[in-house]
Amino acid sequence: KTPEMLARPLGRAASRRLPNAALRTTQRHVSNYFGRMSTPWNPGIVVVPQQMAWVVETFGRYDKVLEPGLRFLIPLVQRVSYVFSLKEEAISVPSQTAITRDNVSVSIDGVLFVKVTDAYRAAYGVEDPHFAVTQLAQTTMRSEIGKITLDRMFEEREVLNVNIVSSINAAAADWGIQCLRYEIRDITPPRAIRAAMEMQAEAERRKRALVLDSEGEKDAEINIATGKKMSRVLASEASMQERINLGKGDAAAVEAHAQATAEATRLVAGALGARDGHAATSLRLPGQDVKALKG
Repeated sequence: KTPEMLARPLGRAASRRLPNAALRTTQRHVSNYFGRMSTPWNPGIVVVPQQMAWVVETFGRYDKVLEPGLRFLIPLVQRVSYVFSLKEEAISVPSQTAITRDNVSVSIDGVLFVKVTDAYRAAYGVEDPHFAVTQLAQTTMRSEIGKITLDRMFEEREVLNVNIVSSINAAAADWGIQCLRYEIRDITPPRAIRAAMEMQAEAERRKRALVLDSEGEKDAEINIATGKKMSRVLASEASMQERINLGKGDAAAVEAHAQATAEATRLVAGALGARDGHAATSLRLPGQDVKALKG
């Protein structure tokens, strides 16, 4: 056969002639993107590990869910059809393109943390629960991003995560899976938007620097004016206090002089009333007049 014939895809009839094992392997690889656990063989006695759930069917019909421990099954009649882990699993949500409310196309991916809570619903409610919840996370994320603008998407990432988790839990309730949390891992806007955002951030930094410089100059001018005002106030208060002190000194001097004059007058009056006072006074007054003339 030529290479072209070998590279040609198999037709429907040729695919029917493939071995059953090969078909099962191909179907399992396609349908289970996250790798469903392989089902164990039933020898009659099985041991279910902790935090595992085994779904048992009897003649192709659901029978029960085996709990951890030693369990007994009927060979050829019962078989373990589905095996689920009850542990919390981290699923990587592939990167996808979403359009914001202001018509900006962004590339976004995330991590989804899920846990199987009902093995029966996870087995029969959906073909592949992990793949289904991943697709639901992608569509929900696109829907939530379309409700907000680009600037709000960066600011309200936590609110966006909460809204995505609540939407996924509301839709995946019949699948036996609970979404515990969702974290946006990376948001990549277009190159032109990134350049504009960088220019905006640089302009914002320059604006803050200019505002800080102007506020510093303003505070300096205010401090200088306040210092000059306080200096003038203190100088005026000092001058006022000096004048008050001088006035008090002059008043005290006048008062003392008046008291001295009054005392002298009383003494003179007392002397005049005494014996020979008029004669003594007549002798003393001419002497004072002579001193006054000499002075």
